[in-house]
Amino acid sequence: MIPRPNRAGIIAALDTGSPQRAEAWAEALSPHVGCLKLGLEYFVANGPAAVARIAARAPVFLDLKFHDIPNTVAGAVRSALALRPAMLTIHAAGGPAMVEAARRAAEEAGPDRPAILAVTVLTSTDAATLATTGVSGGPAQQVLRLARLTLESGADGLVLSPREVPMIRAAHGAAPLLVVPGIRPRGSDPGDQSRIATPEETADAGADWLVIGRPITAAPDPAAAAAAIARSLRP
Repeated sequence: MIPRPNRAGIIAALDTGSPQRAEAWAEALSPHVGCLKLGLEYFVANGPAAVARIAARAPVFLDLKFHDIPNTVAGAVRSALALRPAMLTIHAAGGPAMVEAARRAAEEAGPDRPAILAVTVLTSTDAATLATTGVSGGPAQQVLRLARLTLESGADGLVLSPREVPMIRAAHGAAPLLVVPGIRPRGSDPGDQSRIATPEETADAGADWLVIGRPITAAPDPAAAAAAIARSLRP
């Protein structure tokens, strides 16, 4: 698995369907970040071969959020192993058997297996949105519930908003790998994110990796934007 950074590392989110744009970003950003995120938009548009080209430049966080019956998720994880991702996401709501199946499939890759990360509550989701799906108690309570379930079932870590990081560290200590989207440098447009924090705040709270997309990729100079955030995170 990818080593933990000394302080929070940066994952640049390459949220695009264009392989040319993604490869240009990868070349520009690789010197300044520790990992590159590729998600559904990129994977559906371009397929595994395009992911492999990005993975040749830097470690890849393959954010496909698998959520299906255990056997299907295990098969999807096995298929993804050929791309050698550093991290791979599943939905925590899939339940213990699904998480266990994903972990067992990942272990077939041996010591270089990807970290299995359970996505708890999306950073665009607030209490009102959760309530419409029948989940009461708000995001924090749901994150805590899903964290306990998935970590006990073999997940290596969690994807969660900055607001829940202190609570999860208090409940589960230093062991879980915490990967945190919803990062917005001071003065940035929050966009469609509802539970956000700055890079420095999130690192201080105990996050391992910060997923940062538009504040980097939409900047006039993405490499300079990434370098500036990286400097702000140095001890």
